[in-house]
Amino acid sequence: MEGSWGARAAEPGTNQTLKPCLLRRNQSREQHGVAASCLEDLKSKAYDILAIDKSLAPVTLVLAEDGTIVDDDDYFLCLPSNTKFVALAGNEKWTYSNSDGGTAWISQESMDLDETDSGVGLRWKNVARQLKEDLSSIVLLSEEDLQVLIDVPSSDLARELGHSRVAVQGLQNTLQQVLDQREEARQSKQLLELYLQALEKEGSILSKQQEPEAGFGDQRDAVDAGVSTAGSSETALSSQILAALKEKPAPELSLSSQDLELVTKEDPRALAAALNWDTEKTETVQQACHQELSLRLQQVQSLQSLRSVSAGRSSLPEKPQAPKRARVDPS
Repeated sequence: MEGSWGARAAEPGTNQTLKPCLLRRNQSREQHGVAASCLEDLKSKAYDILAIDKSLAPVTLVLAEDGTIVDDDDYFLCLPSNTKFVALAGNEKWTYSNSDGGTAWISQESMDLDETDSGVGLRWKNVARQLKEDLSSIVLLSEEDLQVLIDVPSSDLARELGHSRVAVQGLQNTLQQVLDQREEARQSKQLLELYLQALEKEGSILSKQQEPEAGFGDQRDAVDAGVSTAGSSETALSSQILAALKEKPAPELSLSSQDLELVTKEDPRALAAALNWDTEKTETVQQACHQELSLRLQQVQSLQSLRSVSAGRSSLPEKPQAPKRARVDPS
C-alpha cells in the first residue's frame, strides 16, 4: 500500500498542533498520510492529495470505520492520531467496508486472490449476483447453493449485494428457513414411504414383487460394467446429478430448477440404464422432479404477480370522494 505524507512543519510563532491522519477516496484501497491542524485544513489538502476536482466541492469527511460525518472542528481535534477518513466528493455516499476502517485491505486483497483461484469463492459470488437481480430466485436454488450463501460471512455477502450487514443477516435467516423447509419435506416423504412399505408387507405385496426383482438383479450384476458404460454415454446428465438421484432419498428437493428440468426431459430408458434402475422407478423419480419443478415455478409466478399487483395499486390515482348530501327532515 502506497502512502504519501503531506505533513508540513508548523510555522514559527504559531501554536497550531498538526494531527496525523490517514485519508483515502471512497471505495479505494490507497490511503495517504496527512498532517492537518484543523478540519478545514484536512479538507483543503484532500483536494490536492486525492486529486479531487474543485467542481465537486464541497468535500465531506467521514470516519472510514462506520461512515460517521465529521463536520465539527472540536470533534476532529478529539479524535486520536492516525484516524482513518474517507473523502466524499459531489453526490458520493459512504459504502460499508471492513469494520477496522481499512487495516484489513491488505488481507482482503490476498483473500480476493485466493477466491479467484477457488471454485467456492466464485460460486457464492455468482449465486449472490443471481439473487441480487431477482430475489424470487431463492425458490429456484439448489440446496448446495443455499448452503453456500448461508456459510458466507455476512460482511462479505453485504459487500457483494450492496446492502447493510443487518439486512443480509435477515436474508441468510430466510435462506436457512427455505433449506429447513426442504429438509422437512424430505423427512415427510421418507415417513410416507415407510408407511407405504408397511402396508405392502401386511398385504404380502412386497414379497411377490421381490421375486422378479431378484432375477432381474442377477442379470443386472452380470452385465453391470457394460450397462454402466452404455448408460453414461447415452445420458446428458452430469455425474453430480446422477449421484444426487442415487444417494438422496428425495433427490428432487436437492436439485436446482435447471437440473430438475434436465432430469424431466431425459429419456427414461437412458436414465434407467445410467442409474441401474428399472424403468418404473425411473419414471417415478422423473414425475417427482416434474412436480417439484412445477411447484417452484408456481411460487415464482405468484411472487411476480404480487409485485405487479402492488406496483399497480401504488400507481393508481386516488378516486375523489363524492360530497356527502345533507339529510332531509321528512317533517
